[in-house]
Amino acid sequence: MATGKQKLNNAVLIKNKRASFDYEFIETFTAGIVLTGTEIKSIRLGKASLIDTYCIVVNGEVWVKNLYIAEYFYGTYNNHVERRERKMLLNRKEIRSIVSAVKNSGFTVVPTKMFINDKGLVKLVIAIAKGKKEYDKRQTIKERDDKRSIQNILRK
Repeated sequence: MATGKQKLNNAVLIKNKRASFDYEFIETFTAGIVLTGTEIKSIRLGKASLIDTYCIVVNGEVWVKNLYIAEYFYGTYNNHVERRERKMLLNRKEIRSIVSAVKNSGFTVVPTKMFINDKGLVKLVIAIAKGKKEYDKRQTIKERDDKRSIQNILRK
C-alpha cells in the first residue's frame, strides 16, 4: 500500500521520425501544449501522431497544426476534434527567436517529439529546421547503414 503521491509512469514518447530525415534541426525548444481532458487521456494511451505536423506563428502565439490525437473511447459528447489547432506554451524570448528564424526563407518549425514529463504534463519538442536536399538525405542513409554495420561487427 503506497501512501502519498505516487510517481506517474511517463512511458509515452511519440516521435516524428520523418522530420529528422527531411529536415536539419537548427535549434530545439520544449513547449507545453493546451489540451482538453479527453485529449490528454488519449495521449496517455499513446493514441497520437506527429506525421505531417507543423507549427505557425499567429499574433505572437505559436500554434501546432495537423496534430492527430485520436478520439477518447469513453469520451461521449465531450470528445474532441482529432486534428484541431492547438496552442503552444512558450515564453516571449523563445517566440521571438522562432519568429526571426521563420522570416528567413527555407526555415520552418516542426514538432519532433511528444512526451509526458514527471509532473504528468504533455510536452512537445519543436525544432527550427531547414529542409534537406536529396544528396543530404542520401548521406543520412549512408551514415545510418554504416552505423548499423559497425554495430553488427561489434556484436559478433
